[in-house]
Amino acid sequence: MSENSIIPRHVGLILDGNRRWAKAQGLPTLEGHRQGSETFKTIALESFARGVTYVSAYVFSAENWQRTEEEVGYLMQLVVKATERYLKDFNEAGVKIVILGRRDKLPQNVIKSMEKTEAKTAHNMRGTLALCLNYGGSEEIADAIRSIILSGTEAEDVTPELIAKNLYHPEIPEIDLVIRTSGEHRLSNFMLYRAGYAEFLFVDKYWPDFTPDDLDAAFADYASRQRRFGS
Repeated sequence: MSENSIIPRHVGLILDGNRRWAKAQGLPTLEGHRQGSETFKTIALESFARGVTYVSAYVFSAENWQRTEEEVGYLMQLVVKATERYLKDFNEAGVKIVILGRRDKLPQNVIKSMEKTEAKTAHNMRGTLALCLNYGGSEEIADAIRSIILSGTEAEDVTPELIAKNLYHPEIPEIDLVIRTSGEHRLSNFMLYRAGYAEFLFVDKYWPDFTPDDLDAAFADYASRQRRFGS
């Protein structure tokens, strides 16, 4: 990429198409998720290497519990295994890892793995990787408003800024660029509050086929756009 390219500060990734990729390859559905996790590690690290400060990834949505028990179980174990396998790479890259989402339905081994990962990388300053796990944008907003009500804040004192301060990990800024693979053109409840002025790029490839060259193309497209923020 050109040294003069404009790199988004915060990239949101909707990792879509793992199951369809596996079907197209004649492979078991679960193999698509495994390959997708490998692609995710590569793309996240390449994003930070190119100057991105925050990467948020839709790992498991609040709606994904509706999938089969076998698939949900596999995904939960994949989170644990991938975290253990990739932790060294992200830690050496200076990346801090945080988890966004409700933890009440997550298995204890997943929670322990996430807590270990957060603690291990807590002081890293090269960039922040936000894993959206059992996450929903509407649930995040509801939880933020619940926190505001419980704090005793008067209705007239509620502002957009106050809601933002009560989101999961409020230090994570608004998204600049959302990339969704597999040809679907929707947010699917991802980062609703932080994506208000995000640029969107919808890619026809399935997530396991997404490459660093595709990432560079996405950033080049982003750099060519004029962001007016309503002006």
